[in-house]
Amino acid sequence: MIKVTFIEHNGTVRSVEVADGTSLMEAAVGNLIPGIDGDCGGCCACATCHLFIEPEWLDKLVPAEDMEKSLLELAECVGPGSRLGCQIKLSQSLDGIVARTPLGQH
Repeated sequence: MIKVTFIEHNGTVRSVEVADGTSLMEAAVGNLIPGIDGDCGGCCACATCHLFIEPEWLDKLVPAEDMEKSLLELAECVGPGSRLGCQIKLSQSLDGIVARTPLGQH
């Protein structure tokens, strides 16, 4: 199991455990993390799973591809650490990852 900590925009901390291979979006939606919608179901088509990855984890992620970068241009409040949760597959190397949810997705 992979531990993921989500910090909501209001400071509420929620830690969950999910199976290896689960996307960060699936981890959030499956555990009812507020602020992560995942409207497209994880096919990188909507940007409603926008998250801010804590800086210490960014170098451990596979770099964003062009489609993800394009969709992030449509997301609100994009900043350092912005990624789409559907594009981050969790593995043992990401055990303990911390992500912050934005104020909103629309």
